[in-house]
Amino acid sequence: MATKGKSGGGAGEGTREHPWKLKTPSGTSEFTAFRDEALDPPALVVKSGATELRYHLRCIEDLHAMLKKQGDWMPLGSADEQKPAADGTVEAWARSSKNPVGGWYGLKKGLRGRFGMYVPPVMEALHLADVEHNPKSNRMRAR
Repeated sequence: MATKGKSGGGAGEGTREHPWKLKTPSGTSEFTAFRDEALDPPALVVKSGATELRYHLRCIEDLHAMLKKQGDWMPLGSADEQKPAADGTVEAWARSSKNPVGGWYGLKKGLRGRFGMYVPPVMEALHLADVEHNPKSNRMRAR
């Protein structure tokens, strides 16, 4: 049975000084995330341990719009950049030449994957999406 709920509560303001404190959809890892509009291009910055990932900041609005249009639950399908993303997943959409940026939302070569792991909890903290929190095979949908 699917479970819904907060990804670690989202405490924080989404700024560098007060980032969101979140958990991955499976609940196994904690990370922080914040918006940095001063970067070129503006980015959603995710810090997981010593690793920093960056995604186009517009990914939040673009993913929300795509999920609204799709209208149903969509598998997350998180995968490292070096591994293929399963068709029909949020991860595959975030790499597709047919998305609004015409390719990868990830900005750091070698660390462009894992979109389906880190962006959905941000969307949930912003009350833009519902995200499942099962051990694996999670999905999301727009609110």
